[in-house]
Amino acid sequence: MTKISILVATVELFEESVVLEMLSEVVSEGILIVNDEQKIVGNNSAANQLFGYEKDELKGQPLEILIPKKIRKGHHGDVAKFVSTGKARPMGPGLDLRGLRKDGEEFPLEISLNPFKLLNKTYVMALIVDITERKKAEQTIDYWFKIFEESLNEIYVFDAESYIFINVNRGAQLNLGYTLKELNQMSVLDIKPKFTKEIFKRLLTPLFQGKKEKVIFETVHKRKDGTIYPVEVHLQLSSIEKRQVCVAIVLDITERMNHTHELENKVEERTEQLREALKAEKKLNELKTKFLSLVSHEFKTPLTSILTSTSLLSKYTETEQQQKRDKHIGTIKSKVKYLDNILTDFLSIERLDSGKVNYNMTTFPLSKLVNEVIYDSNTLLKEGQRIRYPENIDGINVDFDEKIMALALSNLVHNAIKYSPERTEIELRVSNGDDWLYIDIVDKGFGIPPEDQPFVFDRYFRASNVLTIQGTGIGLNIVQQHIHNLGADLTFASKQGEGSTFTLHIPIKSIENDKDITG
Repeated sequence: MTKISILVATVELFEESVVLEMLSEVVSEGILIVNDEQKIVGNNSAANQLFGYEKDELKGQPLEILIPKKIRKGHHGDVAKFVSTGKARPMGPGLDLRGLRKDGEEFPLEISLNPFKLLNKTYVMALIVDITERKKAEQTIDYWFKIFEESLNEIYVFDAESYIFINVNRGAQLNLGYTLKELNQMSVLDIKPKFTKEIFKRLLTPLFQGKKEKVIFETVHKRKDGTIYPVEVHLQLSSIEKRQVCVAIVLDITERMNHTHELENKVEERTEQLREALKAEKKLNELKTKFLSLVSHEFKTPLTSILTSTSLLSKYTETEQQQKRDKHIGTIKSKVKYLDNILTDFLSIERLDSGKVNYNMTTFPLSKLVNEVIYDSNTLLKEGQRIRYPENIDGINVDFDEKIMALALSNLVHNAIKYSPERTEIELRVSNGDDWLYIDIVDKGFGIPPEDQPFVFDRYFRASNVLTIQGTGIGLNIVQQHIHNLGADLTFASKQGEGSTFTLHIPIKSIENDKDITG
């Protein structure tokens, strides 16, 4: 080769080098040129920035300083092989390639390799791209795709105009019972039986107008088998390429609804309990008020009589005044007995309420008990009143608590006397059926007003037409409780102005009697 040829070749080589350098500097990717000894003989400024080196700092350095230590050994052989036999191609397609910066930080990269020869020497030019941001994006996509597929909630992506499903996650497919292929042929309206196209369009309007970023509502979904279940829907607008879509995240709220119903039931139950407690407290307060009024009236009146008779006794000192003294002594005895009976009733109520009553079941003749009750009651009769004795009761033996039976009969007969006018008759009747012995106490007294009859056995209750007649309103309550405790019953029938009939029902199994008294 002549000197002129060498000079021309040198000039051309210089020109190509200048052009190459100019091109490498305008390329945004990093460029490395490596010789067959795997040393860096050239690079652009983008490569310096990529790996964190100053200008000319990489030239003459072995390629391995840019490769993480853990993969240097295998990489050295791969580069040598490529330099000798390789063709232009991407490096390690499908592999996760990493680069090493000067500060020791690793980063993901993508490399295209281009072998070339210059002055009979082989070189490789590597075009290097930092794909850190791409990897982050891919990881983000993978993350959201994993959430989309593995979420137990239902996630739907559907066209914003046709409402046709574009994609539906596995959670929704399992809950609805449809395959993705089936759902891709369906619209939102196919699984929302409560919605029409017009209703759904109105629901989406705030999203289209930009007034809301999200719409949340509750509805029901319909499964493939026809069953429905409650859901809460979170709906947003999005886009895929130039296509506007809706993304719906749906929560199955069956358990929440069941829990809500349970809470509502508990609240209603507790509210009802509170109502009952308030009613009971109100009734207790009313009873206390009645009790105080009762004590004030029922104790004050006889005590006043006792005080008056005691004062008058001191004035009758003469022998001939004995009759007057006896009258007042009788009044005192009567009033003391009355007060004693009231106190006995109060004690009976306390024992009944506390469950401290002991009953003594014995067998006794019914006639003996009736005779004793009528004998004691005769002293209470008003002028012209009489008691008619029951017929055909001799030979009837009763198995019952005798004291309770006497208490019941006495109370009923005394009430008949008290609430009947003079010159009337109180009648006792006894009959029996297959299961019960019946004892009726019949009077021709004032009777009980219809509006008062439901409360006759209530404690402290007094019928409105007998409020001026002395009484506590606790006798019938005590009798009824005792009778019920012994498996018996007490009923009544009454007509205002004509009288009342109270009936004791004694179980027939407690009766020893061979005599039929039904007449």
